[in-house]
Amino acid sequence: MVGLMKMMLWRDDVHLAHVVQSSQQRHDVRIRLYLRMEHNGVEGWGEIDPQPFALNGDPSVDEIVYELDKVLVTQVAGAFEREATAPSWTRIARFAGPRAASAWAVALVEMALLDRELREGETDLVSLWPKNFDTPRQVGVSLIDDAPIDAREPGAVRVRAKIAPGILDAQRIEQLAGLDRPVLLDYNCSAISELEVLEQLGQLRDGSSSVVVSVIEQPFAPGNLVDHARLAQECDVAISLDEGVRTLRDIEQVVRYDAAHVVCVKPARTGGYANARTMIERAKQLGLRPYLGGFFESPLARHVNRTLAQHCVSEPSDIGDVSTVGRSIDSEFEVLAHGFGLAPSAQLLAKATLLAT
Repeated sequence: MVGLMKMMLWRDDVHLAHVVQSSQQRHDVRIRLYLRMEHNGVEGWGEIDPQPFALNGDPSVDEIVYELDKVLVTQVAGAFEREATAPSWTRIARFAGPRAASAWAVALVEMALLDRELREGETDLVSLWPKNFDTPRQVGVSLIDDAPIDAREPGAVRVRAKIAPGILDAQRIEQLAGLDRPVLLDYNCSAISELEVLEQLGQLRDGSSSVVVSVIEQPFAPGNLVDHARLAQECDVAISLDEGVRTLRDIEQVVRYDAAHVVCVKPARTGGYANARTMIERAKQLGLRPYLGGFFESPLARHVNRTLAQHCVSEPSDIGDVSTVGRSIDSEFEVLAHGFGLAPSAQLLAKATLLAT
């Protein structure tokens, strides 16, 4: 309970139907945090999907839960006590502190208050973000593990392939080429030198099974704009930054250093939807190609992400449905007329762990 606003937080661990191995972790089980905030009989739901441990500048789930208590008890409760009403979702981004976990905690609160505000006004998300683009989807695969590479999403127009430095298996190159789609090579900060990246690009382009590489994403550490800029000069493929994109200043620094052509904007990492939308629009103004990234979200957050993407993004984005083992959207989410149009069901919450009330 925060003042007269009720809050409940759940953790739900789900098994992905399609495991994806990246350079530094295996995406098989994902953690989903669901936040319910209610005031005057109107509730709203938020969701973020953090990693189990801190990696490449992103916080662990425990850090986020700890930070969430600070955000709710200090900033949100303070605003409520001063104004005797739920603060608008548009103000929540300003509550973020300097720690990485704070952005994630703020994003979760912002999302719940946005849903609540839409429900209170008996309106929906499309009224806030009208559709402007038929934003295409991209599908994720891995070149690191031994699992067969397949499309899984026939409607996806780009393949996001997890990769790490080293010699690539010829059979896997052939499988990737067989998808017959442009490929984004996602290094997740695993490369040390430009030579490693250029050598792998040569491997993928060599021979009869040539892969069309359209983007190379985040080979180097977050904040390392110099090496990304050098690679951009030496390479004829667009460079993208992902883990290195967290704030509006990051977008502007990318342009200043000419370090990338594409940027991946993830709402949870940037402190919520208000920040993400601002960063996307600024990136377009500066000549970058932004796309909306994701963290294997549930149908709830994927619906919100998809609506935002269709409002302001033309680049292929991570907005397709995420398949999980033993889970069903029909049984685990209620369909509603207002707000986000979806809410976690009692069946879903019965499987989850209640962390706080």
